[in-house]
Amino acid sequence: MTDKNVCFAGEIALPAIGQGTWYMGENDRQRQKEVDALRAGIEAGLTLIDTAEMYADGGAEEVVGEALRGGLRDKVYLVSKVYPWNAGGKKAIAACEASLRRLNTDYLDLYLLHWRGNYSLAETVEVMETLIQQGKIRRWGVSNLDYGDMQELWRVQGGQACVTDQVLYHLGSRGIEYDLLPWCQQQGMPVMAYCPLAQAGRLRDGLLNHSAVADIARAHNATAAQILLAWVISHQGVMAIPKAASVAHVEENAAALKIVLSAEDLARLDDAFPAPGRKTPLDMV
Repeated sequence: MTDKNVCFAGEIALPAIGQGTWYMGENDRQRQKEVDALRAGIEAGLTLIDTAEMYADGGAEEVVGEALRGGLRDKVYLVSKVYPWNAGGKKAIAACEASLRRLNTDYLDLYLLHWRGNYSLAETVEVMETLIQQGKIRRWGVSNLDYGDMQELWRVQGGQACVTDQVLYHLGSRGIEYDLLPWCQQQGMPVMAYCPLAQAGRLRDGLLNHSAVADIARAHNATAAQILLAWVISHQGVMAIPKAASVAHVEENAAALKIVLSAEDLARLDDAFPAPGRKTPLDMV
């Protein structure tokens, strides 16, 4: 496994940049463009696709299902997420089955608890084990769980079978580096970084337009977005899952895998966007 790959629970190594689908499936006029983008991403080697029952109320899963037609399912590592209010008992079984129908597949490679809700972690672990036994999922993990949540999960019977924590992480939001990321690295558990370019708005603009990012981008003949992706995946065991709704955007994301930031680059970015020196609440959007 190279630095530009991550591996979930000993399975095949995957490129450290995958494809997110948040906001896909919301506009029928964009559907074919989104399908084409996902297919282009698979062709470019971005073979992990992340989605969720929440995204467009299942619409994003339907877009993914359409993109995987024609024999592409076996070429991807497919991830979806369950609402917290569906994350236990028969509701979880029904939610998973509904996701599988929308995705037009018999199984998920990875199924995640989207965030914590009223179901106990023990109940969620139990139903994840049931879904594995039924052949509906291969592995399970969590999303938006902070360090304390993960310690609690580790004390639950079967909780240590969790293979990932998907959290918000980008150059302008580095709180996980205080305790969560080092702990995951110690466990050999990959972290999936959502919104690796930050959410749209002033923060994203502030990252993309920052002089340090722009200077490093020029030095690498790259875009600012590619530098931000390269920074995220420069961390051991971290995968980025940016959304790209056009073929050109997907190809730009894939090219970021080839960028190797120097120690000087990383030091300059550190200076411009320092990590917090104390515990901060987990960022979520």
